[in-house]
Amino acid sequence: MSEFTPAIAAADLSPGRAAEVVVNGQPIALFNVNGTFHALSGRCPHRGGPLGQGFVDGPQVSCPWHNWTFDVTTGENVARADLKVARYAVKVEDGRVWVQGAIIRR
Repeated sequence: MSEFTPAIAAADLSPGRAAEVVVNGQPIALFNVNGTFHALSGRCPHRGGPLGQGFVDGPQVSCPWHNWTFDVTTGENVARADLKVARYAVKVEDGRVWVQGAIIRR
């Protein structure tokens, strides 16, 4: 199992917001959904748009480039469940959000 890497101070990502970070050289989009943190690949599979700059509505994020929308809790596209972005394990310790380097697979 790969290590967790500190990504951001939990206080810097308020509920309903997204942030962009780089973990182990990979762009990661972090989301705070009602106090629970989630991490997805930072790039939309359509054209590589920055999901961490997307529009957050509850547990969904829409890519700011072409409005492809994903559930941040599963990584699934809301229109096509077979289209997914990578999810990463997240934990909060000592006031920081940590992201695991390995991709979660189902």
